[in-house]
Amino acid sequence: MPPAATAPAPAGAVAGSAFAAIDIGASSGRVILGRIAGSPGGARAVLETVHRFPNGVKELDGGLRWDFDALFAEVLAGLAAAARAAAARGESIASIGIDTWAVDYGLVNAAGDLAAAPFSYRDDRSRAAISRVHEKLDPARLYATTGLQFLPFNTIYQLATEPALEGLQALLIPDLIGFLLTGQRRTEATNASTTGLFDAVAGEWATEFLAALDLPTNLFPPLIQPGEILGPLLPETAERTGLPAATKVVAVGSHDTASAVAAVPADAGGADAGGANENFAYVSSGTWSLVGVELSHPVLTEASRTANFTNERGVDGTIRYLRNVGGLWLLSECQRTWAAEGYRPELVELLDAAATLPPGGPVINADDPYFIAPDNMPERIRAAVRNTGTVLPEHPAHIVRCILDSLAAGYARTIADAERLADVRAGVVHIVGGGSQNRLLCQLTADATGKRVIAGPVEATALGNVLVQARAAGVLSGGLGELRAVVRASQHPAEYVPSARAAASPVTSGGAL
Repeated sequence: MPPAATAPAPAGAVAGSAFAAIDIGASSGRVILGRIAGSPGGARAVLETVHRFPNGVKELDGGLRWDFDALFAEVLAGLAAAARAAAARGESIASIGIDTWAVDYGLVNAAGDLAAAPFSYRDDRSRAAISRVHEKLDPARLYATTGLQFLPFNTIYQLATEPALEGLQALLIPDLIGFLLTGQRRTEATNASTTGLFDAVAGEWATEFLAALDLPTNLFPPLIQPGEILGPLLPETAERTGLPAATKVVAVGSHDTASAVAAVPADAGGADAGGANENFAYVSSGTWSLVGVELSHPVLTEASRTANFTNERGVDGTIRYLRNVGGLWLLSECQRTWAAEGYRPELVELLDAAATLPPGGPVINADDPYFIAPDNMPERIRAAVRNTGTVLPEHPAHIVRCILDSLAAGYARTIADAERLADVRAGVVHIVGGGSQNRLLCQLTADATGKRVIAGPVEATALGNVLVQARAAGVLSGGLGELRAVVRASQHPAEYVPSARAAASPVTSGGAL
């Protein structure tokens, strides 16, 4: 979508202002310029990617770590590109927001130096600490306070492996970037809620858990909420990027899923006084899928713990009640294997062929850890199907259809569980992120859930990041309902309804080895 540089700004806006979103995932990152165009009653957001860069882990100092020096150098390069792009349009950058993946952190000493390159959640060091943590903190007690799903790489288990933490502070990855830009140490609340050390009801650090694990109770900096100002750029940062030193860094939903859910284009019809809208379910669909509902209060029951649902903070104090589900990793890994074998069909060709196959085919449990590692994913999927007593034809179209049927079944199963556990009813499913472009997946999700599916926006994470910044600047106002109205005005999402020929939802809990 081309930028609309000459459109009038809404009331409260500074003419010619733009917002820089630093949006980094586990494999790549981007810096995006966002602008708010249109009239106060019909504002729309326009995004422009100004810098892309790779990201990834590498073997370093005995483990899998992030090359954080290279990552931060790309952030500075991206901000410099944003400054040039804004200047070319006669604009200024009003603020910067940062979102990344969750869980991981860097340790910083009193002088502000990083003690070592941050470990990646893909390193398996934390598995050895799980039993030690649970000896001191019963899992049921942990869940009753934090509401966090069990994952072996949660921050609480990673920290339990650290040999010495005295004199150090833990900064989650987006907070570490913010610190290097501004010199200010804070922990943004949506990401804090993924650590296993955050009280889901009080909205504060669970310092009793830190003490129980013999961790410093001031290990993390104080909390900051989305929309609050972290601080202006350090002089040296301003000089390296070409941005004015007065440019502010604003806290956004720094957990990328929090920003993505903020940009779900739901209407405000079902919003309660707390700002949450319990009439929709969402799927943030990409390499992984995060599937759930938005609530005003956490669900901390034993049934919820057993189902391994998580209660993570969203923008404006909402709760993202969700569970991780398998994602399009399975499809991309199949494509990689087929390409290595000399078979390189276009994705649209594969999807068109898969769409011609009848419903009711075999499904697998796409969430199974069996599928996390790479290497010959097509054979892994065929083996998982054989494990159910069925044979999957070798043609790629059958494998693609199995993947998408399985993801849709996983989405349907998880949404149904969320509705039951949270005692809500979702009338519509919003799919955002890369999976929203997969028309077959969207239609199969409508068929499996029996619900209407709204697909888009693709760039939900960056859009949510920009909207929170724009509201902090006074360019936009109101709560999530008003921000989502801007999303609806900015996008043209596709709609899918359950097909008359759809078979019953193929739900399974098995199928892997």
